Amino acid sequence: MAEFEIRRVEPGDAAGLARVHACPKVMANTLQVPYPSAASWTERLARFGPEDVLLVAVVGGEPIGAAGLHLNPGRRRAHAAGLHVGVADDHQGRGIGSALVAELVRMADGWLNLLRIELTVFEDNLPALALYRRHGFVIEGTHRGFAFRDGLYVDALAMARLHPRMKKELRPTSLDSGS
Repeated sequence: MAEFEIRRVEPGDAAGLARVHACPKVMANTLQVPYPSAASWTERLARFGPEDVLLVAVVGGEPIGAAGLHLNPGRRRAHAAGLHVGVADDHQGRGIGSALVAELVRMADGWLNLLRIELTVFEDNLPALALYRRHGFVIEGTHRGFAFRDGLYVDALAMARLHPRMKKELRPTSLDSGS
């Protein structure tokens, strides 16, 4: 495989992002619907906030994967961001998703002052679960009947990663003591 580059998403990436998200595995494991258009991705990119961090993995200038951190605008949730990742089917299993997540975690910990990174993943997406666990995410709960996919309602897992230096600063909960 050719080496890939990670950079910030640009408006001109909309068509490439539509192609990535049209891949069967990407579509099935995100909340996308079949046949996304470049126009819908142009609109989506315009809606992201200026503080959001959107990265793209490219080979020869062509997007093959993307990931983002979506910061919360409210003050009481400013310490948390949502994570999303998608890698084109024919590039999965080659470290691209891991490189994107690693870069976003590095930015969250070192530059964005985030305590939590949160995500939702379908419970049958075993490669994604392994990826997130490798980067310190833990399962916090199950969303039953979370989304409709290919004619069925499927469950999803809520996962989060806490900043390593912040874990000891948090107040213990009743769950921590086993009560």
